[in-house]
Amino acid sequence: MTDVQRTPVAIVGAGPVGIMLALFLDRYGIESVLFNAEPTMEDKPRGNTHNARTMEHYRRLGISGQIRRLGPPADHTLDIAYFTRYSGFELSRLTLPSPGERMRALAGTPRTDQTPEPVHRANQMYVEKFLFEHAMTRPNITFRFGWRVTGLKQNATGVTLEAESVSGGARESWQAPYAVGCDGGRSFVRRALGVHYEGPGSLEQEILGRRATAAHLRLPTFHSDVFTGRRAWSYWSLNPDLVMNLIALNGRDEFFLLTSSVDPDTTSAAELSSLVRRAAGTELPVEVLSHRPWTPGAALVAERFTVGRVFLAGDSAHLFTPNGGFGMNTGVDDSANLAWKLAGTLQGWGGPGLLRSYESERRPIALRNTAAARELNTGLADIERPGVMEDDSPEGAAARARVGALVRAYGERTHSIGVQLGARYDGSPLIDTDEEPPSDSMGTYTPTAIPGGRAPHVWLDDWRGPGSSLFDRFGPYYTVLRLGPEPPPVKELEATAQAAGLPLRTLDVEDPVVRDLYERDLVLIRPDQHVAWRGNALPTDPGDLVARVTGQRAPDAARDGDSA
Repeated sequence: MTDVQRTPVAIVGAGPVGIMLALFLDRYGIESVLFNAEPTMEDKPRGNTHNARTMEHYRRLGISGQIRRLGPPADHTLDIAYFTRYSGFELSRLTLPSPGERMRALAGTPRTDQTPEPVHRANQMYVEKFLFEHAMTRPNITFRFGWRVTGLKQNATGVTLEAESVSGGARESWQAPYAVGCDGGRSFVRRALGVHYEGPGSLEQEILGRRATAAHLRLPTFHSDVFTGRRAWSYWSLNPDLVMNLIALNGRDEFFLLTSSVDPDTTSAAELSSLVRRAAGTELPVEVLSHRPWTPGAALVAERFTVGRVFLAGDSAHLFTPNGGFGMNTGVDDSANLAWKLAGTLQGWGGPGLLRSYESERRPIALRNTAAARELNTGLADIERPGVMEDDSPEGAAARARVGALVRAYGERTHSIGVQLGARYDGSPLIDTDEEPPSDSMGTYTPTAIPGGRAPHVWLDDWRGPGSSLFDRFGPYYTVLRLGPEPPPVKELEATAQAAGLPLRTLDVEDPVVRDLYERDLVLIRPDQHVAWRGNALPTDPGDLVARVTGQRAPDAARDGDSA
């Protein structure tokens, strides 16, 4: 009979979302086991964008600096450039600083700058390898690489998973109070739960529509013989013949190709090589390292994120078109939300509503973000490619100007800082407020401490030193900020939290810049850096606030304390 092994949390799928969930749990002292059917990390390129919010999550784990060393070199420009062909006319360029320039520029930013960790372009295959190697050093994470989960059952007290080795047929049985499916778009866990995706699939459009092809290329002479101007991170070739996007992977000779100009089900390495040469407008050596089909335009969200003691996160819960780079980043934000709620429940200070709030908080964000990505993808359908655009003539120049304006507008919209930092949990049972939330916007983010949103960022007055970000001073669990020169006492809240077993850090910040931005004397910050409550005095019953934000009770209409 197979011995049953036990773990507090079983995670199925060891991509970036699964590993980040395990790393967050480790930060809270919670053990987990990670199952992954593949025996090694995948070495095929996928997502390239680690947005500002994801970089903040890496910073919380102490690994943002290491991740910034991955991808193109620090002096490699991150421009998004558009051409008729790579040796032809430049249509437009969105000029962006290199990673090194952007990090050096932080020294001159305002103290209320909201991107302490700017977006970073490094392919997922590099970052996953680093995350895996880092997670291997953590004491609370057990890996089962090369083990496929074949069975999942749950009852009122826990989840049982059956797994088998993909190499030798050995079997293991695991029991856990909770399990999480991070196993991708074809998730075994989601199917075992009987949960389906909802939403639109692919887009019927010529530019990155229908079914498309992704490929990993080596182009050793691209920068020496084909393209000798100012380098870019993203190189588009748009002409009446084809559309192709080449994304720089290492800043030298490796690129990630995306195109709908070949049939992904029948294309060969030779056909892809020919397509690259046509996009370049000249001969060049092309090595196709791998290629696969993918589906642009999908905006699919699971009908449920939680069934009993099992949760879905990442692609298991939502499937994106890659436009804007929202997919993996939304999944990492899932893991940041779920990890502390699992920890609080397992450690005993979380109430029955804590884990229930995961779906009510994260599913609306998935709907919002998938819709934003699909909207960006749809924008490509409006880009014309008239036959005259490659002519060296006044008519050709006029056509290129029209197309260039369209693609530049598209490129600017892909930055979408509002999507990156503007996720809010308004209406959550864990948020205590009666304030009106700000309006949502894809392209802009306005910092506000109205409960429900990400806590606004501030560089403190000693901001050139280590730990000078306000975020670095937050505790791993809850943090109560006492702001301004004479903030009210919080001893009652501290005593109530201690009696409930709730880890709470009190942080005094006299800095008037912080007080002005947060607009209240007291602010309660959740473990995921979202604002849970704010006021100028503690509520009449601090125990009621603690019960509310930890899921011990349902919300009601009562509001105590000064919220003005």
